[in-house]
Amino acid sequence: MTPPAYIHPSAIVDEGAEIGPGVKIWHFTHVLKGTCIGEGSNLGQNVMVGPNVRVGARVKVQNNVSIYEGVTLEDEVFCGPSCVFTNVLTPRAFVERKAEFAPTLVKRGATIGANATIVCGVTIGRYAMVGAGAVVTRDVRDHALVLGNPARQRGWVSRTGEVLRGNLVCPRTGERYRESRGGLVLLEGSP
Repeated sequence: MTPPAYIHPSAIVDEGAEIGPGVKIWHFTHVLKGTCIGEGSNLGQNVMVGPNVRVGARVKVQNNVSIYEGVTLEDEVFCGPSCVFTNVLTPRAFVERKAEFAPTLVKRGATIGANATIVCGVTIGRYAMVGAGAVVTRDVRDHALVLGNPARQRGWVSRTGEVLRGNLVCPRTGERYRESRGGLVLLEGSP
């Protein structure tokens, strides 16, 4: 049985937000209206989510992250401390651009490293890994490892986050992959 959600007394959850069972919301975090946080997710200290954001199940958001309208995190995404999501390409303090929010999708199992920046309008593929401090300015393929500014693909990672060598076999699980147009796909019959 999944325990009820835990919301620290210093956190604020606006009316109209949906919090799934087993969710943990820590110190000084704010969940805005229209936001849905999936079962078993964990929002660290000083996190802001919303409004109208979808966070999947078993997502881990580390401290000091803001997830703005237009961002969707699928199940089991990991957001490292102080990673940054943008919501417009050319912000100005004196120009209202809420109608220009570009959607950003982070697919299942992806990892975003500490202090990485995700420019709005991109899709980060399933089980991809964005290195710490990287600046993602274009789509990232499934299982891709991207590093740098701007982020460039430097290799592949398995579903469990292991860097893959040329044979595309996960050293942790023995799972075998093959390259496809969208990234890597797990071969049937893999352990």
